[in-house]
Amino acid sequence: MSNILVINSGSTSLKYKLFNEDEKEIKSGKLADVENTEKAVKTILKEIGNLRDLAAVGHRVVHGGDKFFKPVLLTDKIIDELEEFNELAPLHNPYNLAGIRAIAGFLPDIPQAAVFDTAFYFDLPEVARTYALPKNLTEKYKIRKYGFHGISHEYAMKEAVADRVPRRSGGSPYAGVNLITCHLGGGWSVTAIKDGKPIDTSMGWTPMEGLVMMTRTGDIDPGIVVELMKISENSGLLKNPPNPLYQGGAAKIPEDIGGWGIIKEVEDLLNHQSGIKGISGLDNFQDVLKETSLGYKDAKLAFDLAVYRLVKYIGSYWTVLEGKVDAIVFTGAIGAGNPMTRNAVMRKLKFLGNVPVIVVKTNEELAIAREVGKILS
Repeated sequence: MSNILVINSGSTSLKYKLFNEDEKEIKSGKLADVENTEKAVKTILKEIGNLRDLAAVGHRVVHGGDKFFKPVLLTDKIIDELEEFNELAPLHNPYNLAGIRAIAGFLPDIPQAAVFDTAFYFDLPEVARTYALPKNLTEKYKIRKYGFHGISHEYAMKEAVADRVPRRSGGSPYAGVNLITCHLGGGWSVTAIKDGKPIDTSMGWTPMEGLVMMTRTGDIDPGIVVELMKISENSGLLKNPPNPLYQGGAAKIPEDIGGWGIIKEVEDLLNHQSGIKGISGLDNFQDVLKETSLGYKDAKLAFDLAVYRLVKYIGSYWTVLEGKVDAIVFTGAIGAGNPMTRNAVMRKLKFLGNVPVIVVKTNEELAIAREVGKILS
């Protein structure tokens, strides 16, 4: 038994990759429009076929809260504890755990391990991870910047260093390496890395903070959230939408719009109906690029705003790193895909000089398999 299966279970899709002991990818696939995670996992196991050589299953889990910051072998107790963090990453954690439970049902004797998106950022400097809220609240409720996409950012750093970034000193291969890494996909995030360790990142307590994303608003005045809750209480954001895009929503909002319904409605608006989609009306970023190129006003505004926000963050992280940056690294389906986005960003950063740009096709599944292999050994 030597193969490791990695499952990356999302809200509407489920990706998998099967690796042998030499880290060679044996099989892979993706199921789209997933409505039932258990059925999707069953389909994947049928696609894989022979499971006799399966040593373990690794899972991407987005939020480990304040308890989990290293890869861990899963037990029933740990799985139950992870349920606590579902509300902090509602687009991810519930589906991550559904994949874990499905595997446990089909393969009860196979070890499972979780690798956390937040782990890379657990040791962020205090000044970067602290929110300016009353200390008694932040301590009691463990409110801090957790950061996300950590598996992808760490993988991008390692690949960039292995391929193209010169080492400034001996010891660790990442010692002395300063990077700004940009993960651009359905979610967008950027990280400042100093001496091979993250010192700041755009996502925070939840994956909603930071950059403008496909459906998430990113940074927003908290006063707007308060106002949206007032509007929801009085008339309902989705019942009387200011924009036809909001009709229906992505979440099932209770008919009784009071109390918890208000919170869920506003959360749905910020998580599912905002960002690039909210401005452009488009669900697919390739369509955004196409309509931007054709001069469609809403698509162009959405694209320009997303790029503008990213440029602002890169500029601020350049300052945090005191201008000592070895490279700007782009990864994620958009970051490493069509160059239109990268080019638009770098045109606005000409004042930084000829800073190298490195493109890394992320492989979160391989990174997870490596961590699972370490646990097994």
